[in-house]
Amino acid sequence: MTTIERTREDVTVDFDVYDPSIAAPVDRFNDLVADMAAINPVVYSTAYDGHWLVLGYEEVTQVLRDPATFSSYPNNLVTNEAFGKFIPIELDAPEHTAYRRALAPLFTPKRMSALKQTVRDTVDELIDGFAKKGEAEYVTEFAHELPARVFLALMDWPVEDAPLFTDATDKALFGKPGGTEEESLQVRATAAFAMFGYFQKIISERRENPGDDVTSTIIHTELALPDGKRLLTDEELARMCFLLLVAGLHTVQGSLAWAIQHLVNSPEQRALILDNPEEVLPTAVEEILRIDAAVIAGRRATRDVQLGGVTIPEGDQLVVVLGAANRDGRQFADPTELDVRREGNRHLAFGGGPHQCLGMHLARIEMNIALEALLRRIPDFDLVPEDPPTYHPGQVRGCARMPIRFTPES
Repeated sequence: MTTIERTREDVTVDFDVYDPSIAAPVDRFNDLVADMAAINPVVYSTAYDGHWLVLGYEEVTQVLRDPATFSSYPNNLVTNEAFGKFIPIELDAPEHTAYRRALAPLFTPKRMSALKQTVRDTVDELIDGFAKKGEAEYVTEFAHELPARVFLALMDWPVEDAPLFTDATDKALFGKPGGTEEESLQVRATAAFAMFGYFQKIISERRENPGDDVTSTIIHTELALPDGKRLLTDEELARMCFLLLVAGLHTVQGSLAWAIQHLVNSPEQRALILDNPEEVLPTAVEEILRIDAAVIAGRRATRDVQLGGVTIPEGDQLVVVLGAANRDGRQFADPTELDVRREGNRHLAFGGGPHQCLGMHLARIEMNIALEALLRRIPDFDLVPEDPPTYHPGQVRGCARMPIRFTPES
């Protein structure tokens, strides 16, 4: 594809991924991104000292697959240096490769297969809690709780500790709603340190008294770094746990909420799944992941580089908008339409390249099992017009609240 050379001034836009107005009172994110993508597949925002937004499918793929040119640090536009780097997402090769391999025991095919029954049991238990009421606050009662409990099962931690993460993860990601940047940074730091305290307690216990659980396995696995082999430190382990929790919880929470929204708005697509769930549900899950991807990943240019018809100088920050790439009409036919039978769905919801999401298979398991059960048990779920959903912006987009109604289960 030939792209006309543009200057930074040609493609400068007024856009802030953390601006609450893009998510409330209705989620305007996709419309705003589409407007920017019509200007150019790569545009420039002056927010946060300036950064590039990568919107096109080809351009996003180029960035994700070229870590030598596009470093993964820093990943966040809004950073608190006291946190240090998030491991392994903000590391580049060869360190990234070593830390990623250390997490491999979490996501083996055998372990994913074993977790399926846990996910089924958790899904049924959560739906049992509201199915007979005919209404639910879907995020609190299901979409948030499911991935929180699955994370604990993944790590072999006590499932009864799930409530500890409900408030803390929201604050760590989103800060103080309506607060200043300084207030939000303080709220994020307090919440993060509280979770780090919990992680440290678990790590200390399993280091001193290892068992056959997966956390003990990771703690006692040697890290193969360029300067030699060693065990992970407590701080490294805590940072890895924090990333696994936040990444796995809020991405799945968002996708589960968007599934409800899109199926409510597309009753004919919901009917296709209900008529033949075994055949259609797997492609429906991929389509839901495509049409509203949660993650906006950060990168930094390590050299001057041409991308999408603009020159990005060495040292400039970029954010890679996976949701925009997934709605690129150059890659997908009718990109804004939900098509639960879509074929050749090469979406980028899980990223790509060496940083492709480690937990993508688990996320697919959660989505498939959850939607099968919801459509089987409360198939006529609907949103509540007088109490609409509340969405949140940020580099992990999602839904904070979603009241639903349905025919009570008898």
